[in-house]
Amino acid sequence: MGRSRWRWLAVVGLVGILLPTAYRRQGDNYHYAGDCTLNWRFALVPLGSGLISALVLGGKLDESFSEAVNMEVLAVSFGVTGQVMLVMVLVFGLYMAWSIGANDVANAMGTSVGSRVLTLRQAIIIAAVMELAGAALAGGHVTDTVRKGIFDPSGLPPQLVAMGFISSLLAAAVWLQVATWFGWPVSTTHSIVGSIVGIGIMIGGVQVIEWRTLGKVVLSWVTSPLCGGLCSFVVLAVLKRLVLSHSDAMLRLQRVAPGLAFYVFFILGMVLFLKGLKNVDFGMQLGRVFVSSCVLGFVGAVGTYMWLRRSPKVESGEGSSSESHAAESNRLFGFLIVLSACFLAFAHGANDVANAIGPVAGVIQILRDGTVNTTSIVSFWILALGGIGIVIGLATWGYRVIETVGSKIMNLNPLTGFVINLGAATTIVLASRLGFPISTTHTLIGAVLGVGLFQTEMKMDVGKVKEIIVSWLITVPSGAILAIAFYSIFKVTFGLSG
Repeated sequence: MGRSRWRWLAVVGLVGILLPTAYRRQGDNYHYAGDCTLNWRFALVPLGSGLISALVLGGKLDESFSEAVNMEVLAVSFGVTGQVMLVMVLVFGLYMAWSIGANDVANAMGTSVGSRVLTLRQAIIIAAVMELAGAALAGGHVTDTVRKGIFDPSGLPPQLVAMGFISSLLAAAVWLQVATWFGWPVSTTHSIVGSIVGIGIMIGGVQVIEWRTLGKVVLSWVTSPLCGGLCSFVVLAVLKRLVLSHSDAMLRLQRVAPGLAFYVFFILGMVLFLKGLKNVDFGMQLGRVFVSSCVLGFVGAVGTYMWLRRSPKVESGEGSSSESHAAESNRLFGFLIVLSACFLAFAHGANDVANAIGPVAGVIQILRDGTVNTTSIVSFWILALGGIGIVIGLATWGYRVIETVGSKIMNLNPLTGFVINLGAATTIVLASRLGFPISTTHTLIGAVLGVGLFQTEMKMDVGKVKEIIVSWLITVPSGAILAIAFYSIFKVTFGLSG
């Protein structure tokens, strides 16, 4: 068995051990964890076990450790300044990853906690394992040094580009920390894009910026929440029409549950292959991805059908056990929420780790080769560094944005939480195939708003929604302004010319 297969087997086994433990409930009650002040040692369990399992069973521990220890030799050609740059990019890269974990992980886990399916502690355990697995195992081994191709740095002075990447990391991380402090769920990709725009203007002028590409990023401010809201609105409308608006809703739910499970597993399979594993070269064409997702959907449908056969039967017109029926439906939707959250967290770790490690890999390549490229080879230890930062950020400050998504916009329940996750996942799949520019963060918030507009009896905090929208609008310019400020300070401090 190859090393890569051993790594996959290790993570699957680890998740299989931790997931049932994390999902354990107290009877049929779903609890919201109020213990938001978590000890930092809590992150060490999933962090240590996941990282060590992936490294040791993948045969990467010695190789990655020796490479990381010998990193100081890369900066020799740039002298003392190069060695300082190396330390700075590693520290700021870890800081950026921490900020991503503190803010963006709410995309996957906010609905699970807000709907009382998982406690905050359980959500952090699951997210930590899945985020770290996605970052370390499915993160790209070749990454863009400039996110979204905002500008081409290849013809610019290497030292200035290296310092620019360092400044962009710090700027994006600082803005994300400010947003997290206020509980604003903002796009980490937009944060790093904004800072890269500022650096590009400072080094090469406004003419080097790909304004059309930046326009697509701006367009996602509109397309993401609209698509997410529309998909969640449609999903909830269909469920209302087929199930929820009838007096025998539980009986109807049991009838449609296998078909619903097929669609959920199918969509999550598409998310896994098109987004979570897009950096892993499986050589799978769209047809094979579709068939594989259908197989996954069939497995989910069969499993749901077998589970329903073991559940108490519901007869038409029976109304004496409405509480047990509600608990049964909550159990079904709760399981699907946790499942979708796991897939989304894995996909998030695999993709958004590039926001932290892309500039890190770019600076390391500059220090090693003295040249600037648009793409860089990413070593496994750099992916692991990004995963570590994401997990620590999640475990220490993640509760702030999770609370906003899960309860401050509006109160959620297992049904609405499930609809939000499924609407967001559907949007991601459709956008991936149609080429629409979207932001996962904006998509999920849009899905929350779509449910709120449909469920008129559920009160939305309009003030909080306006606050979030304003934070989206100022993310790119804030990143650019901070990056320009930090770059100017570092350029003067290190006496760089050009």
